[in-house]
Amino acid sequence: MSSYLTASEKALSETALQMHSGSDLHVLVGGLGLGYTAWTALGSDRVSQCDVIEFLPQVIHWLEQGLIPLADKLNADHRLNVTQSDVYQRLASPPKQKHDLILIDVDHSPDDNLDAANRRFYTVDGLQRAKLHLEAEGLLGVWSYAESSQFADALHEVFREVRIEPVTVFNNLINEEQTDWLLFARD
Repeated sequence: MSSYLTASEKALSETALQMHSGSDLHVLVGGLGLGYTAWTALGSDRVSQCDVIEFLPQVIHWLEQGLIPLADKLNADHRLNVTQSDVYQRLASPPKQKHDLILIDVDHSPDDNLDAANRRFYTVDGLQRAKLHLEAEGLLGVWSYAESSQFADALHEVFREVRIEPVTVFNNLINEEQTDWLLFARD
């Protein structure tokens, strides 16, 4: 998590919103982090609800205590609902509610998971289960710091349309460009 370079976290929401033409959108964000993906989604008046699933209670505590840069803005938005849980377990279970956008920014990449249990989400079976949580015109977006052809192939097996967007920025702290990858899928 970093508040220094946030272009790809914001682009995850921006691109998903550009790709979905609906209104009264219900958004599910997997991973609160420092809140840039959720805040960008909430920047759209087309979003009526933004549910964030955060695994670490400490990160939720940072939000509640105002310790992350966007805490005041996020805490003031009545459309935001933050829950401590495992987004991957939620998406592997039968849906209790469907979402127009599901935006995942938890692991470093589909091939570099924070927990071995997360790997299932990135498979054809995991994506088929996650797809059940999408509304009819729904869109899945996944953030990654690296390309993953294996995950892209799984997306192509499950969804009709797959779009892969590189987000390249210059990181002057290390004096080089870096690219993050956004993968979007829908039927």
